[in-house]
Amino acid sequence: MADRGQPRLAVLCAAVLLSGCDPVYDIEGAFFPSWMVCLLAGIGGAVGLRLVFVRTGLEPYLGPLPLIYTCLTLLVAMTTWVLFFPV
Repeated sequence: MADRGQPRLAVLCAAVLLSGCDPVYDIEGAFFPSWMVCLLAGIGGAVGLRLVFVRTGLEPYLGPLPLIYTCLTLLVAMTTWVLFFPV
């Protein structure tokens, strides 16, 4: 029978060892993790897309708006991460 503590130990080791892999950037003298920059870009992109959807008249046809705009925020944020912070 396998030891049930090994997966927990592996997750703990990964959390400790991989926590330093996030790149940090200096913006105006303050250090920000890159995921925060991507999240702000995602929020800005979703707001911009909302304006496009409202002006073109597509917003009433989108479905549940909180879900749509949350997914758009994540899409833009993850695209920003892939484009500007390659591994």
